[in-house]
Formats: sequence, C-alpha cells, structure tokens
Amino acid sequence: MDNVLIPWMGRTMKVLDYFISDKLCENGIELTRVQLILLYKLKEADGQPQHNLAYLTNRDKASLARLLNTMEKKNLVARIPSKSDNRINHIFLTKHGDEMLKNAAPVMTDILSQIQEGISESEIDNVIKVLKKINKNIKSEELVAMQTK
Repeated sequence: MDNVLIPWMGRTMKVLDYFISDKLCENGIELTRVQLILLYKLKEADGQPQHNLAYLTNRDKASLARLLNTMEKKNLVARIPSKSDNRINHIFLTKHGDEMLKNAAPVMTDILSQIQEGISESEIDNVIKVLKKINKNIKSEELVAMQTK
C-alpha cells in the first residue's frame, strides 16, 4: 500500500487539517480549515446563494447547512432570505467574519511557507499535475457512471 496514492492523500489531508487547526488556535484564531475556506469564498463573492456555496466548497447541502449554523452562531456569516424567493438564503460575510479572515491571512501565509519548505517549484508543479490528473480520472468515471444509468 505504500505505492498507492489514495492512502497517502488521506493521511496527508488528516495531518494537514490538524496542523492548520493547531496553528490557527495557537494564534488565537478559532476557525477550522473548512470555515476558513468558506470565508475566503465569501470574500471573493459575498452574498452567494447557499446552494452555490455547497458546490463551491465541495460539500453536500446538509453538511453545509450544519457548517453555516455553527458559523452563524460565531457571527462569522449571516443568512439573508432572497427577496424574490424565500426558499433561497444568501450568505454574507459579517464584519466579524471579515476581521477573522484578515487575522488568519498572515498565519495562513506562514502555514503555507512551513508546509512547502524544502519543496522545489518543480516538485510542487508535479504534485499539482498529478492531482489534476486524479481529478480528471474521477470526473471521467463519474460521467461514465451517469451515462450508463
């Protein structure tokens, strides 16, 4: 199994989640990696419909709803019902959420530097190419499966 990518990817993501959470916590930033990603997505395009955020963050609707409940309780985001369709909630970054994101930015820069320390640009490029191929292979399999149903 040492020559199979999936276990290494899984282990790496688990260690990465813990590492990022620990570093953020050490710096007084009470955010998870997933919460941070959502805040970044809202910073790029605030007021997204909730169902768009599920797609953008690769989460199912139920887990996104739970995540948003937690973030709303922390005053990081606000859900505002659509004026044209009450079934749709638009998600907005609050001032507190924006402040948390600003505080997290330099910490994330340090985290990324530490994670990539000793890894050359060409090695990084190669890993990205391999991960893109894996994504493409998975997407191709999904298309085949959908077409055969």
